[in-house]
Amino acid sequence: MSAISDHPGGQRRGPGRRIAVLIADDEALVRAGFRMLVDSASDLQVVGEAADGVQAVRQVRALRPDVVLMDIRMPLMHGLEATKVILDGDQAPVTRILIVTTFDEDEHVFEALRSGASGFVLKDTPPEQLLDAIRVVAAGDALLTPSITRRLITEFARRPPDLPAADDALAQLTGREREVLAQLAAGLSNAETAANLHLSVATVKTHVSRLLTKLNARDRAQLVVIAYETGVATAGTHGW
Repeated sequence: MSAISDHPGGQRRGPGRRIAVLIADDEALVRAGFRMLVDSASDLQVVGEAADGVQAVRQVRALRPDVVLMDIRMPLMHGLEATKVILDGDQAPVTRILIVTTFDEDEHVFEALRSGASGFVLKDTPPEQLLDAIRVVAAGDALLTPSITRRLITEFARRPPDLPAADDALAQLTGREREVLAQLAAGLSNAETAANLHLSVATVKTHVSRLLTKLNARDRAQLVVIAYETGVATAGTHGW
């Protein structure tokens, strides 16, 4: 599991305040298990539960949690639709969505990322890794498992880029920013990107922050999607 960050928003919680978590899952036993796990961590706290997507939206608006553990398949409104509704709302501070599901079909991954989810993990993720994922997402970072990143690359390589959209998005980027974007799409860290492009890590971080702003991306996960949708990166570029 890899954490990828650089979003200019950064931390928004005050010192010492626990991360507020909302659990959205239609299975009561799953919610109970997640609650026990999350509440066992001294820096995390479950503030509410939802049994369907409609309840999740209502609870987010009422409780303003830092992170929602969002199941995909739920009644009334599925988790991906609930994610869109929550993140399209005009609210501050922003609640971040961590998709937690037993399903890992590609289209769910792509739709979750396009909807603005900050992470995607499976329910068989080890407990400590799930707790770490919550912390990563709460900090304003994005989180994807390596297998999901590989499938993103493979899938987008099969899709022709939307040329008009690509032209609009890429026209505002410098040549160096495009190079950095291609490195991010390969799943490389800031340090690896810096070494490949003969830059300092601080300079790479600056370029990533500018990419997030110019492309109106929430985090690096969305930058990866943009890189492949616009044709900046292809599967063959990095030997995947």
